[in-house]
Amino acid sequence: MPKRLTAEQLATASIAVALLVLAAKALAWWLTGSIALFSDAMESLVNIGGAIIAWFAVRYANRPADAGHPFGHHKAEYFSAVVEGIMIIVAALLILQEAVSALVAPTPLVWNTAGLWVNAAAMVINLFWARVLIARGAALKSPALAAGGRHLMSDVWTSAGVLVGLILAMGTGWPLLDPILALLVAVNILREGYLVVASSVGGLMDQAAPQNERDEIAAIIHRTAQGALQVHGLKTRRAGQAVFVEFHMVVAGDMTVRASHAICDRIEEAIRASLSTAQVTIHVEPEHKLEDSGIQLGQ
Repeated sequence: MPKRLTAEQLATASIAVALLVLAAKALAWWLTGSIALFSDAMESLVNIGGAIIAWFAVRYANRPADAGHPFGHHKAEYFSAVVEGIMIIVAALLILQEAVSALVAPTPLVWNTAGLWVNAAAMVINLFWARVLIARGAALKSPALAAGGRHLMSDVWTSAGVLVGLILAMGTGWPLLDPILALLVAVNILREGYLVVASSVGGLMDQAAPQNERDEIAAIIHRTAQGALQVHGLKTRRAGQAVFVEFHMVVAGDMTVRASHAICDRIEEAIRASLSTAQVTIHVEPEHKLEDSGIQLGQ
């Protein structure tokens, strides 16, 4: 079923999943009194905020282009991912504060297997939904969903480490292991927050499309531009689900506008057949001087 869900539906489902997981992790913390489990629950609180922001961003990004935004609203998802990254970092700082306090005044843990089982169940739910968001976020070219999926996957590894550590702490009777685990969790969350922010800022800065997409576009142009002499100045950029393609096409000086336009139509249709959200701009130039770095084409 997740494969048939749209980006907006996935964002809505993410809010429900985040609420369910937070409730489970809060219960596990209440049952054990563990600072490490508290840190795990805090990260789930961030997940809720991120899911809500992603829901708004996905809805806005899907709005059609208008007079004020002729290239569409696709970049809205990058803002969502940046905000989620900042929230992740803030949560990590709060966890660090709690962990340091627990190191100064450690308290004994309550051996409660029910709390550990509850947290393990929450971890399994996050694992499933993280895989869904990462896969569908990549398929739908949705930065907001992909960022949420990466954050959840980090949460899964955090939960796994916390569970193993708590079992050791309770079994050995060393309460200091609990805040030490919380410190490690906070460092891992800080790293994830940095990665989410860095990748999203790249999109806001008009980062080029991924290398595999650029190679695919170049191959399509080379295959479908029969009648032109050369293509040069190929530029691409990703903006959420949309990819923008721009290049110059050199044709014979005596070629008619109709003939050159037919070549452009053929190239654009081929690119859109491969990348359905592509927006292609082609600048046609009459033959004067071919660029050394251009794609040479046979007539």
